[in-house]
Amino acid sequence: MKLKILMVEDDKSLSEMMCMFFEKEGWKVDVAFDGEQAVNQFKQDPNKYDLITLDLNLPKKDGIQVAKEIRAVSTRIPIIMLTARNSEEDQILGLGVGADDYVSKPFSPLALIARIRALLRRIKIEDNPKLNKPTQLYQAFDIETTHMKISKSRREVLFDGQAVANITPKEFSLLFTMAQKPKQVFARGQLLELVWGYDYFGEERTVDAHIKKLRQKLEKFGANVIQTVWGVGYKFDDSQV
Repeated sequence: MKLKILMVEDDKSLSEMMCMFFEKEGWKVDVAFDGEQAVNQFKQDPNKYDLITLDLNLPKKDGIQVAKEIRAVSTRIPIIMLTARNSEEDQILGLGVGADDYVSKPFSPLALIARIRALLRRIKIEDNPKLNKPTQLYQAFDIETTHMKISKSRREVLFDGQAVANITPKEFSLLFTMAQKPKQVFARGQLLELVWGYDYFGEERTVDAHIKKLRQKLEKFGANVIQTVWGVGYKFDDSQV
């Protein structure tokens, strides 16, 4: 697995150490030492990088703002947020603005590498130009419900024929997982296992943060299709929309 990583980290000794570990894996690394530099560097060529590690506490622009600006350009680039803060609110905030995972400082370099590998196993980096051929637009959808059509290979979501834009990889996986079994109730822990994987060490509140953002995007179309089952979890149901 050859990767090109953008590491956003203002601690130069930590970035130098992580560069050594990444390069031992055969990965190439660019380093940005503040939030403004990170955004400018990413915008120069959004297709250059396979993954971003993003410190939360940065000069000029903090990690939350950087994540927002990167997500405005690309909904696909995987982001792992690194934070010295250990509060659940900061972690949920980071996930809510588009981070795919977070790691608390201090961390083991080998543990971070393992998290990167685990994340990339679950996120398909779509760099195959064949996926962009016009004929792909006419392929069948994997899921067709009363109002929604979902294609996994094209990562396409239509609500009554209208494309739902800017869905992140985790939001797409949550929607796809629940829409496969309409009206079935999924517990938060069950969604963590199905979407994040058995090796994920995060909190169940992670699911709530991603569901909230996904709902906001769907509700622009008047689509209240993800419903809370109090005390249990969530279900997909568009039969009553």
